[in-house]
Order: sequence, then structure tokens, then C-alpha cells
Amino acid sequence: MTGQPAGGEPDTQYGVGEPDAFERLWTPHRIVYIKGENKPESDAEDDCPFCRIPQMDDAEGLIVRRGELAYAVLNLYPYNAGHLLICPFRHVADYTDLTDEETAEVALLTKQSMTAMRSITNPHGFNLGINQGNIAGAGIAAHLHQHVVPRWGGDSNFLPVIGRTKTIPQLLGETREMLAAAWVDANEEG
Repeated sequence: MTGQPAGGEPDTQYGVGEPDAFERLWTPHRIVYIKGENKPESDAEDDCPFCRIPQMDDAEGLIVRRGELAYAVLNLYPYNAGHLLICPFRHVADYTDLTDEETAEVALLTKQSMTAMRSITNPHGFNLGINQGNIAGAGIAAHLHQHVVPRWGGDSNFLPVIGRTKTIPQLLGETREMLAAAWVDANEEG
């Protein structure tokens, strides 16, 4: 569906606005994220999705790997295919509040996730990062989480740059299964 019908006349009947030179690529499935689906209403631990996810089985929660102090989970609203979050089990907001052991396990899971991802999809690089606090872009600031985003040459095409849309070529459950299997194989020695 575009902003102009095939005849070239603006379609004002449905409120699409003034015509311009841009076509529109509609992604109505993203509206749930924009409206705040799964965002906690408070900073309380019992309202936190990152505290609820570990209570689910791995497939339902999209958990790829569980450690002793942290876990790796697929992002429900990914920036790119295979986008993982590394979360401590403990409900903690600030990186400096992690224990040394939690910090080490977050780092280890990050390294292992990169190894597993390389073994199945061979990304050309990764974006790694923590958005610390709401002002820095953290969607859920009350529970620290590190992003591990695989990147490929050319993945910043017109869709994300102009259309502000990402194509995700695989269902999250399928991606979780592949990563979980690759994680074991790629990290047996470490």
C-alpha cells in the first residue's frame, strides 16, 4: 500500500496526507512496539520482562543460552536478524552495580554469542552496546542488558536508512533454535 493510488492522484479518502515523492512501506506489526508492548509500567522487579523471561522455557522465552548469572535471549524487536540481548538474571539497572562475576559472565556470553553467530550466518561485523538509562535510549532501563547485533555489508540499505524498516528473514523461534544448537557446538571447549 502506498500513499498514491496507481492513477497518480493523492488518496485523501483514507487520510494519507499530502502527496510527495516517497512511496510508503507499511509495517503495521511494529505498532505494538511503538505503543509499548511488553514495556514495564514501573521499575519494579515483578514488572520486568527481563526478570519474567528466565521463568519461561527456553523456546517460549526465546532464550538461546543460560549461564549461572546471566542469559542470552533474542530481542523480540530486533534491529537485525540474530539480534541478541545479554541480561544478568539479577534485576540491576546500572553497569557499575554488576558484581565482578556478573560482569565476567556478561562478557563471556557476549563472546560466545558472537562465535555462535559466526558459525551459522557469518556476519561481517557486530554492534555491541549498552544503552545506560532512558536518556541514552534504553527501552527498559531498570534491567541492564547488552545488545549483540550482527551486521552484514549492505544491510543498511534504503529500508532502514530511508524507510526506517528492517526486514527480518526468519522467524525468531527458528533463529533461536539455530543459535542454541550452534552455541553448544561452537563453544564446547570454552
